[in-house]
Amino acid sequence: MRILLNIIWLIFGGLWLALGYFVAGVICCILIITIPFGIASFRIGVYALWPFGKTVVSKPTSGLGSLIGNVIWLVLCGIWLAIGHVVSAVAMAITIIGIPLAIANLKMVPISLMPLGKDIVDVGSTPSYPASYGS
Repeated sequence: MRILLNIIWLIFGGLWLALGYFVAGVICCILIITIPFGIASFRIGVYALWPFGKTVVSKPTSGLGSLIGNVIWLVLCGIWLAIGHVVSAVAMAITIIGIPLAIANLKMVPISLMPLGKDIVDVGSTPSYPASYGS
């Protein structure tokens, strides 16, 4: 079922959303100081291509740097990408088949607003962090 949903997602909106992330990533990488934002944007762009079967988890090691970076990201790119997700979700929710896709779109809004300090992992798996990180 995940493969079918991912294929429908890719055709009816995922490709365009991923392109938005990739454009934001290229712009951020051109401006040398924002390369970490570009890397985060590319990572989320791949997630936007094939989201079903993946989930977002917080990194236990994220701190003040991620917070400051997320505020800068929010102003530069996050608002526009989140608006793209909401508009796409509304368009997808018009049909009954599109409702799961609209829900997936709305679940991507928080990571589009605050991507730093997050990991994208397979559903059912947990990221392996060193034992000292949780202490």
